[in-house]
Amino acid sequence: MKKLLLLSLVSLVAFAQNGTTHHQVGDMAPDFELKGSDGKTYKLSSFVGKNPVVLAFFPAAFTGGCTKEMTAYQASIAKFTGMDVKVFGISTDSGPTLAHWAKELGAEFPMLSDMMRGTSMAYGVLNPKAGVANRTTFVVGADGKIVEILEGAKAVDISGSEGACARITKK
Repeated sequence: MKKLLLLSLVSLVAFAQNGTTHHQVGDMAPDFELKGSDGKTYKLSSFVGKNPVVLAFFPAAFTGGCTKEMTAYQASIAKFTGMDVKVFGISTDSGPTLAHWAKELGAEFPMLSDMMRGTSMAYGVLNPKAGVANRTTFVVGADGKIVEILEGAKAVDISGSEGACARITKK
C-alpha cells in the first residue's frame, strides 16, 4: 500500500512538472468563480446551457508568448462573439495587473485573476515550482463539457480553439 501511494505521489509530481492537465475531452469542466479585469465576477456555471466558453490559461501578463496569444484572441474576438462564444484569459496575476494589461492590449474580453491558484489547480495546469499556470486552453461546450484541450504552442495559435468553437456552434 505504501509503495502504491509513493508511486502515485511520484506520478503526480511528475505530472505537475510536465504541465499536462489531468482532464480529458468529454469531462465536465470544473466550476470556478474569479474576478475579471473589468471588475466583474465570473462563474463558469453561469454559462452552462447558454454559451460555449474558451478558457485560455497563460503564465504571465506582459510576456512575449502571452502577449501574442491574448492579442490573437483580441484580433479574432468578433469571430468568437459571432459564434456566441465567451472568451476568458486566466492567469495567476493579480487583478490590477490584468486590468492594466487588458487595457494596454485593448482586450474586449475579460482576463480572470486566479491569484489564489485554485482554478489552475482544479484544471490541472498549475506549475507548482513556478507558481503560474501552464499555457493551456480549454474549449467548453454549452453543456459544460470540455470539447478541446490545447497545450503549449498549440494554445498560442488560437486557430485550434476557433476551429473547435466553429464545430460545436456550427457557425
